[in-house]
Amino acid sequence: MLAAALLATAACGSGTAQTTTSSSTTTTSSAKPEVVAAFYPLQWLTEQVGGSDVQITTLTAPGVEPHDLELGLQQVSDIQKAALTVYIKGVQPAVDDAVEPDKSFDAATAVKTLPAGEHAEEEGHAEEAHAEEEHGHEEAGYDPHIWLDPSRLATVATKLGERFAAVDAAHAQAYKDRAAKTAAELGTLDQEFTKGLSSCKAKTLVTAHEAFGYLADRYKLKQVGITLDPEQEPSPARLSEVAKVAKAEGVTTIFTEALVSPKVAEVLASQVGAKTAVLDPLESKPSGDYLSAMRDNLKTLQTALGCTA
Repeated sequence: MLAAALLATAACGSGTAQTTTSSSTTTTSSAKPEVVAAFYPLQWLTEQVGGSDVQITTLTAPGVEPHDLELGLQQVSDIQKAALTVYIKGVQPAVDDAVEPDKSFDAATAVKTLPAGEHAEEEGHAEEAHAEEEHGHEEAGYDPHIWLDPSRLATVATKLGERFAAVDAAHAQAYKDRAAKTAAELGTLDQEFTKGLSSCKAKTLVTAHEAFGYLADRYKLKQVGITLDPEQEPSPARLSEVAKVAKAEGVTTIFTEALVSPKVAEVLASQVGAKTAVLDPLESKPSGDYLSAMRDNLKTLQTALGCTA
């Protein structure tokens, strides 16, 4: 698959002064370690922990669905010459194939993971010839959306600080200090979610796809995903099953996503007498940053679930 990736192209835009996308020119004269971040949540975390001591390149441009990423020649080159690639196995199969084990950091290995979506077989992923090439959730054997639990991401921050320290010993303490600060900020966010979702009338999240398993697990909610794969239409049987659950549990809101068509969710909402609202899985850069987008998600959840805290 790497050979195929070398022949593929990807559209990526410009980044910030400290972070570039791999289709733009990456500074190579700097003595700073070059680090590749696979997609937005990992870019944010890498920026917080790496700070000004690293040169960051991001593989996935804003507005691009990360699961659909194909690597161009420049992106493969960026991975090969990087001191470290920060990724999550199972999100982007092309990246999984391109990374080198001794020069990569799989964030999922830092935390306890959850199984892949409960209806993976029902949706027929195993029967599609291209499924393993296009989406790696089942191949990885777990749900890769770990960044939607701030407490897990705090653990990843600490581990990433340790890994940066090993790569660049001259700035080891600075990496660890920034990692500790980031973990503390994520701990505060976790406390806000815990308090904000502690007294809710409803506990069931009906989501466009099963991206919120970690959030539900952490805050004692129940996720019912319309589909496992955001790019795949759900079967009529699955839609009927979700509609029954939504009606039985008094669901008033069906959650959609910014990068996925809301049509299926809107149809389901009309069937069960619910409204729709956007719950951001943060797979692409939001208008603010990770922390502000997660706080927006909290407000959305509190309104939809009738929370009083």
